[in-house]
Amino acid sequence: MKEVPIITLEEAVQKVKDGDTILCGGFGMTGNPVHLLNTLATTTTKQLTYVGNNVGEPNLGGGKLLLNGQISKMIGSYFTSNPDAVKAAQSGEVAYDLLPQGTLAEAIRAGGMGIGGFFTPTSAGTSLAEGRETKVLQGEEQVFIESLRGNVALIRAWKADTAGNLVYRLTEQNFNPAMAMAADVVIAEVEEIVPVGEISPDQIHTQGCFVDFLVQATLKEEDLGSSASVKGSLKKVDDARMHMAHRALRELKSGNIVNLGIGIPTLVADLITPKDGVILHTENGMLGVGPAPADGSGAMKNPVNAGKIPVTPLPGASYFDSTISFGMIRGKHVDVAIMGGLQVDESQNLANWTVPGKPLLGVGGAMDLASGAKKLIIIMRHTNRDGSSKILKACNLPLTAKKSVDMVITELAVFEFENGQMLLTELMPGASLEQVRTATEANFLVRLQAQTV
Repeated sequence: MKEVPIITLEEAVQKVKDGDTILCGGFGMTGNPVHLLNTLATTTTKQLTYVGNNVGEPNLGGGKLLLNGQISKMIGSYFTSNPDAVKAAQSGEVAYDLLPQGTLAEAIRAGGMGIGGFFTPTSAGTSLAEGRETKVLQGEEQVFIESLRGNVALIRAWKADTAGNLVYRLTEQNFNPAMAMAADVVIAEVEEIVPVGEISPDQIHTQGCFVDFLVQATLKEEDLGSSASVKGSLKKVDDARMHMAHRALRELKSGNIVNLGIGIPTLVADLITPKDGVILHTENGMLGVGPAPADGSGAMKNPVNAGKIPVTPLPGASYFDSTISFGMIRGKHVDVAIMGGLQVDESQNLANWTVPGKPLLGVGGAMDLASGAKKLIIIMRHTNRDGSSKILKACNLPLTAKKSVDMVITELAVFEFENGQMLLTELMPGASLEQVRTATEANFLVRLQAQTV
């Protein structure tokens, strides 16, 4: 049986050379090789291309490399979680490529599987597709994405045996299994190393043939950054928001697989009870998401959701990596996605991921969900703070997805789309038809239904 060398952190980071492309596991700081990255930050290695969902957090993990000027290019999905990464990108100090989260995961998986690239419907018709080859396949516009490989993969697992077989814990799989296949040299930072044979073969997630070196490093709460504990709720709760959340809940049926975005949609999660039979999906690798832990404990004990917030598993829950998670989405296995919006237009287009000039630089899973879920519900305020409409004839912000929106719920109204036509089907409590007409730029037909709110 193969025996993988067990080396120190200092020996491990010497495997990384100037100009290397490094694949760095983790979603936020969970499943992140934080000890390897922090140690790499003590070296003079430079001109690195950093591939990961996000670039650590401020002064933590990849964030340390960034502050040291060791990164020359970032390839990722959600730089917004690290303000230093946003600043570096927008100032031109560091080059960057932004990919939808599922596209990033699949590009790494393809690199590891010896596939040169693939077509995906995610991002078609958006600014992220500009300059890329597109084709209509099976009646749907799709975008070509080249695969990604690295010189070195730095990954995090919970347990390894001396043959290099790896086991991940909870939602700490995320990008790690794909990255373990997609680099010339793979270094796994693990909590525990056991003799070969102590891990049951049916528990192994990454096979030892992919792993070149092992490093033992003990995780501490401070290594987990913003996921270290459950913080006080930052949710804004008022009557209008709760009316919207309750109305969205009425669209969910027992047995539905549902993904909830950030903002107002998170309120829907608080309304779901076990008797509703709704199964929550989170794109970082969990099906069967339950409430936040009652004891306030963080990611040392619990899985995290896509907001990097510790949660608990419901009976029957399961964990998986990011490629499987986004396969569920693109493969139409998610019944409903409920997301926030910046703009929706009468052609069913959605804009919700960026505002030009604002310090936001991350698309995350929004494009995947908007184009991949069977039904897309947008919950948002009807107007901007200046009173201008957010429901338009044509979106003027960068698009998230084209012709994807099925329903819009605001504090004033519910709109649905039928045969390409926007219909006003309900008025929300206290709202009048005149208010809705005044606040809506888009053209719509009135088809009000008997309603229960």
